[in-house]
Amino acid sequence: MNCIFCKIASGEIPSKKLFEDELLFAFYDIQPQAPVHFLIIPKQHFSSLNDISKEHSGLAGHLLATAAELAKKTGIDQSGYRVVLNTNDDGGQSVPHLHAHVLGKRKFLWPPG
Repeated sequence: MNCIFCKIASGEIPSKKLFEDELLFAFYDIQPQAPVHFLIIPKQHFSSLNDISKEHSGLAGHLLATAAELAKKTGIDQSGYRVVLNTNDDGGQSVPHLHAHVLGKRKFLWPPG
């Protein structure tokens, strides 16, 4: 597969790893949009959130629980943070592999741009 995030998760492309287990890989974004900005990706390839069904609810829950754990680890849990899942072109998804952005250490506005 020619997916950049699959290659990052496998170690084929280097990254600044934050976390890894049997299901997920987390690493710092190379173009951060906040002082703390990391991505959490499933090791299994899903093109977008649209590929997730109820049978993947365990993985989806694990991804969100990991986001909360890593927010604590990076010190953004108390001040606040944002978790973003962009889906397809209009949603701002730039890499066709499901990923969650976790951003913190700055004030976020609503609605987002």
